[in-house]
Amino acid sequence: MAAERLPMRKLREIVRLRLQAGLSGRAIARSIGVSPSTAAEYLGRIQLAGLTWPLPSELDSDEALDARLFPAEKAPAVDGRPLPDWVRVHAELRKRHVTKMLLWQEYREVHPDGYGYSQYCELYQQWARPLLATMRQEHRAGEKCFIDFSGDGLDVVNPATGECRKAVLFVAVLGASNLTYVEPVLEQDLRTWVGCHVRAFEYFGGVAPVWVPDNPKVAVTRPDKYDPELNPTYSDLAQHYGAAVVPARPRRPRDKAKVEAAVLLAERWVLAVLRHRTFYGMEEFREAVRELNERLNNRPMRRLKKSRRQLYEEMEKAALKPLPAVAYEFTQWARPKVPFDYHVALEEHFYSVPYQLLGQQVDVRATEGTVEVFHRGRRVASHLRSREKGRYTTVAAHMPRGHREYAEWTPARIVSYARKVGPQTAALVEAILESRMHPEHGFKRCLGIIRLHDKYPERLERACARALHFRTLTYRSVVAILQHNLDAQPLPADAPKQLSLPRHGNIRGSTYYH
Repeated sequence: MAAERLPMRKLREIVRLRLQAGLSGRAIARSIGVSPSTAAEYLGRIQLAGLTWPLPSELDSDEALDARLFPAEKAPAVDGRPLPDWVRVHAELRKRHVTKMLLWQEYREVHPDGYGYSQYCELYQQWARPLLATMRQEHRAGEKCFIDFSGDGLDVVNPATGECRKAVLFVAVLGASNLTYVEPVLEQDLRTWVGCHVRAFEYFGGVAPVWVPDNPKVAVTRPDKYDPELNPTYSDLAQHYGAAVVPARPRRPRDKAKVEAAVLLAERWVLAVLRHRTFYGMEEFREAVRELNERLNNRPMRRLKKSRRQLYEEMEKAALKPLPAVAYEFTQWARPKVPFDYHVALEEHFYSVPYQLLGQQVDVRATEGTVEVFHRGRRVASHLRSREKGRYTTVAAHMPRGHREYAEWTPARIVSYARKVGPQTAALVEAILESRMHPEHGFKRCLGIIRLHDKYPERLERACARALHFRTLTYRSVVAILQHNLDAQPLPADAPKQLSLPRHGNIRGSTYYH
């Protein structure tokens, strides 16, 4: 539907601001006080009319300019020539490599006496103008998938505790057919984000090679107009599917207008429909959303007279890339520096790397079953993943032979260093090193204990003696003893022994019970 006619004064101002000043549609809308959609409609007419600045003399009159921008609608079928099926033409143009010239040639093969190419294009432009006024981006079939979370949600009640948590919608939409995938989620963390992508592409039955998300933290660690930095796990997911992630520019909603519209539809056709229901679990909520999602995809669109599902089956399903043979396994990434004990930490478990990498930065890739370490893109270590906190997984080949090229610490040097504090500290350090399969695994604990001398110079010896007595050979136990002043209490072996009870009038002797 064409935009409401503006006064000619404002119309000429739009022409001037566009052609002379080169302003954007939004800037023009703000300048003359109209909506962005109205400004966009007029800018489209200016482009279609082929106007240039300054305007030619024949357009000096308001009537001439109005006639150029709003040409009278033609009745092309009066002369008996058949009209093309514009709905089919519009759908075909969204397919890869399909052009108007190709479709016109196919039209003339069926109707040799049909319209010429220029008339064909003009008639299509007239038919599609109401669509183009709102759909400013044309998307090829199978090319892009737009992804976002909804802002609104519904409460899900925990039946055991009565706690209410808001569940929002994850929305993914294909660019050409508008086929939409909707899933309710309680969290917006990385694991949820990745899992929703996997399920969305399973629903689509294929993969779009270009993904256009917003800039959530789970997807983009550093937003930037030209060079955004992706979350490593999200980048790994895209590589697994053979896709490229092109985040929308910050504060540029038109970059992801497709998913903005899909989110709005999901909120209207899912959340609004379910607003009076109370859900007592996510599975119940998912089932309700799944049913409404299908209803949305099967509902005919007003202009095209076809549903999203029909358009998907006709033109986009075959254009999608096939799903990978192996499902994506959730992956965590970390980028630590290799410490002097040549073990990198992941969730409080320590995995060995070649000691030659001491002090260098590595990339750690962890799945549910394995932990891999990469240095400059080359894998240097691989381990089975362990959930034991505080433990070490060590490969003998990673350990240094003979003199350490980087680390200066040795067990003998650490014990010697501990003796400067006192004999009890040295004894505790020796006990810790002897309790480890590889003494290097105890270096951090020992150095931590020795450095406590700076804070507790007069108490550390007593604390180490107590830790030795109770065989609590950890750094944390020594800290706990100091923090709770347990070092001031005598050890059980040092407590005075009471050989006999003192005499007292209230004490009954042994003869009392005979």
